[in-house]
Amino acid sequence: MAEPKRGTNKKVVQVEVAGPTAEEEKASRAEVTAEANRRVREGEGWKASDEAKAGATTKRILAAVLWGVALVLEGVGIWYLLTQDVRTDWFLWAVLGLLVVLGILTVIGGQLWKAANQADPASRQEAFRFFVQNQLGAIIPVITFLPFVLFLLLNKNVDGKTKGIAGAVGAVVLVAAVLLNIDYSPNSQEQETEGVIETEQAVEAANDGQVDEYTDVVTQITGADTVYWTPQGNVYHLCDSVPELQRESQNAENNIIKSGTVETAHADGKVGLTKEVTEEITTCGFELPSNIDELETEVDNLRDDPSYGTTN
Repeated sequence: MAEPKRGTNKKVVQVEVAGPTAEEEKASRAEVTAEANRRVREGEGWKASDEAKAGATTKRILAAVLWGVALVLEGVGIWYLLTQDVRTDWFLWAVLGLLVVLGILTVIGGQLWKAANQADPASRQEAFRFFVQNQLGAIIPVITFLPFVLFLLLNKNVDGKTKGIAGAVGAVVLVAAVLLNIDYSPNSQEQETEGVIETEQAVEAANDGQVDEYTDVVTQITGADTVYWTPQGNVYHLCDSVPELQRESQNAENNIIKSGTVETAHADGKVGLTKEVTEEITTCGFELPSNIDELETEVDNLRDDPSYGTTN
């Protein structure tokens, strides 16, 4: 392709739209964090669904059972060290087997516990509870292994070779269990709430950018920039006689239907025009446009992709 003719030999610099500065991004991030903290503190923040809570409870119960079995086995091991003959040939293998079993039980329990915390997290504003709830999986192995290993090493009837091998294996398994069960990136109610806020902001910005496209569709169908909606509905409609709109208003306490421009509807929190375009044209008594297929496709694209049309 031929190059455009230039009037001079001066360097041409392409100018791009400047994005937000680092300071602006930091300030925006701080605002989102502060709003998330406020919502959680006042009981308006993100909450796990009943299904997620039930699943998390099941995982926590299973983890507690596994840890309980591990603690019982630890107690049996300590009892044996204190009361039985530890100079038998098979004692070392029994100790090593016990340490491995304890490791498996505590690690599986820890993974279940971490999964539960991801689905049903605590609030980071309750610092002590947040730490204990998220790192309990790493605390349990210490409680499970350390007493048994100490009793083993301090028992005068256990020979040095057994102490050395069992102590080394116990230390390795303990460290591995702790490292595996540490939650390095614990979830929180605030973090989930921040995600909700960011999604709200993104959808709001995208929907605001689609006002012109929706206005064009509505105007082509009705001849005017007027739509109808209820406070509790998510979308707006082409006229006030739409059955869905009537049901929404009847089920509301204030029993009202609002009307206004497309821009006003978006400012009131509506995400866009209903997808039932053809049905509403018939219900409202408007003439079916010749390009109805194109209009329906446009509405579908606008509704399914909040970024659609914002860069056109």
